[in-house]
Amino acid sequence: MRDADPRVVLGLHRSRHERRLLTGALDLGVTALDTSSNYLGFRSHEVLARVAGDLLPRFTLSTKVGYFPGADRAEHSLDPARLHVAVEQAVKGLGREPDLIFLHNPEHTLTGAASRDRYTLAQACAALDVAASKGLCGAWGIASWDPAPLVDLVDVALPRPSVLMVRAGLLVGTRTLDAADVVAAAWGLGSERVWGMSPFGGSTRAPVWDRINPGVFLRSGDRVTRVQAAFRVAYDLPQVSTIAVGTDEPAHLGELMGALASKVDERAVREYRDLIRSRSRDQPA
Repeated sequence: MRDADPRVVLGLHRSRHERRLLTGALDLGVTALDTSSNYLGFRSHEVLARVAGDLLPRFTLSTKVGYFPGADRAEHSLDPARLHVAVEQAVKGLGREPDLIFLHNPEHTLTGAASRDRYTLAQACAALDVAASKGLCGAWGIASWDPAPLVDLVDVALPRPSVLMVRAGLLVGTRTLDAADVVAAAWGLGSERVWGMSPFGGSTRAPVWDRINPGVFLRSGDRVTRVQAAFRVAYDLPQVSTIAVGTDEPAHLGELMGALASKVDERAVREYRDLIRSRSRDQPA
């Protein structure tokens, strides 16, 4: 069994929530688990507690709130009262207090009116801050698929999250990468408090991974697969300390763990970011 590595979190988005995945993760030393109230058709918490309730105390557990069941499809809300109830329901469904609760994609509900959005975001953050102070979770954070709408809203006057989670990896555009850096800095969050997610843009089987060689971003001498290289480079695009990655196969998780010892060529990553930023400016409006 490998030593636990805090840089990898097993994400359950699109997961079947099978017990063998959780036991396999523990065998690999992965002791952090991330889910959301809306995963598995809003059944993730209850299914986890049913199939692996005895295993959950062995994990550092994070979940997310912000999406709610609707008549025809899921709806998003930053209403503080709804968020507080959602946190209470998460505790009940999981059978334990989560170590971390994320405000899920707050940008989804923002209107574009800066003063109103700043107030809305502040109230939502305050609701999770209160939940943490009451012991309903160990800490709270922000998980944002597109942090760009948050750039002009975040300042030191807002309640400060413990963790910011954003998309990471070679398929993330410069707008998102730059916004993640700005938002993290505005909240005073160093890279040790920033997590990445979706390092493969949805699938390791996407044709793009056959066309590019992410190994060029690693220092010479590392013998890794293209998938492993893409995973390792994701920790530097943007700078994150932890990545939540989803799979239903412990073997795939083990393959990714094998890439962690590789060293990134920081100069190559800087040149890549400069290149995609330049190309973005050259694109017609």
